[in-house]
Amino acid sequence: MAEDAPLPAIRSLPSWLLGRAAARGRALVAEALAAEGMKMWHHVVLSAVRDLGPVAQADLGRGVRLDPKDLVGVLNDLQAAGLVVREPDPGDRRKNAVSLTGEGARLLARCEKAARAANDELLGPLTAAERTRFVEMLTRIHAADG
Repeated sequence: MAEDAPLPAIRSLPSWLLGRAAARGRALVAEALAAEGMKMWHHVVLSAVRDLGPVAQADLGRGVRLDPKDLVGVLNDLQAAGLVVREPDPGDRRKNAVSLTGEGARLLARCEKAARAANDELLGPLTAAERTRFVEMLTRIHAADG
C-alpha cells in the first residue's frame, strides 16, 4: 500500500508513525543479527548477561522482561552454542548464575556493531543533532511508562 494512500487521520498519529518506524527498525536489526547467526531475544539476553553477569537466571528474566519459560529456551540455545554458562549461584546454590563465555563476548561485540549499523540506517534521514534529540525524546517517552 502506498504511503500516500487514504487514512491520513491514522497515518498522522504519532503512535502509528512510531509503530511503523519500530517495525522497520526491528526488521533492519533482525536482518543484521541473522547475518551473525543470532535472533533478537538471544542478542538481548547476551547483552544483559554481559551487563549483569554473573546473574541469577530469575533476575535476568525480570531484567529483560522475558517470561521464564521463554528465557529457559533462549538460555538453552545460548549454552548449547557455547555463548553462556549456567552454574550454581555461589550465594544461593538453589539458583543458577548465568555468565558470558569468551566466545559469547566476541559474538556480542559483532552483534552490537551490526545492530548499531542497522540503527544508523534507520536514522539515516536525520542529522546527527536530530538523532541525539530523537533518542532523548524516545527515552523520555519510555521512562514515562515506568
